[in-house]
Amino acid sequence: MTLTLGHFLSLGAMLFALAVVGIFLNRKNLIVLLMAIELMLLAVNTNFVAFSHYLGDMHGQVFVFFILTVAAAESAIGLAILVLLFRNRSSISAQDLDTLKG
Repeated sequence: MTLTLGHFLSLGAMLFALAVVGIFLNRKNLIVLLMAIELMLLAVNTNFVAFSHYLGDMHGQVFVFFILTVAAAESAIGLAILVLLFRNRSSISAQDLDTLKG
């Protein structure tokens, strides 16, 4: 059995759908929300690599490196913010973050 473009696209669609479900079902824990966003980026990267491979060019794979760089920076900054929130409030629940409400 050979893997076709449809297999990779369906895998990316399932990962993306799982991430969307994770965001909508869990709006309380910020760590799980960050993991769901990273899963969305992984699904998009899977599609970029699949199209890049099947079209025979490297543009999609180069674009994935940029996405991974931004995702790593986003994860590091997000986790640093969560650590600071936990130190100040003893909780990282999204419902407790009402400081910026006007």
